[in-house]
Amino acid sequence: MLTPPDPLPYRHVLTLPTTGQAVRVARETTEQVLEQWGVAAWEPCRDPALLILSELVANSVRHAAALSPQVTVVFAGGPDTFAFGVHDRHPYRPALFASAGTAPGRGLLATVMELTHGLGGSAVVRGDADEGGKSIWVTLPLRRGLR
Repeated sequence: MLTPPDPLPYRHVLTLPTTGQAVRVARETTEQVLEQWGVAAWEPCRDPALLILSELVANSVRHAAALSPQVTVVFAGGPDTFAFGVHDRHPYRPALFASAGTAPGRGLLATVMELTHGLGGSAVVRGDADEGGKSIWVTLPLRRGLR
């Protein structure tokens, strides 16, 4: 269901009701996780990661709440990688590479992908084994040696 793309030594899991408050709590938790894992405020991926995560959780709240009473965020990290997956139980799997103007609702993911790729990261949508939900995983490189 919600396994990170590659094994990473640090993990944190957050499960919330799919309500508007989930976005704030997920963002605050992400900030805490990054701080606990030693990812400095000057890290280039920090602010974009917070924005990407907030948008993905907001998307789950907005579009999946009727079928998914909870949204789960899994954080994984290592010395040079920060990854997170946002999971809900809505079966729709968005196309990550659709352009902003191709269809309603596609602009969000186009923005997420632009930010992710601009940082040298990657994203993937993984369906649940029963096809009843999906996770969107984002993996970003850390540049801890830069200031």
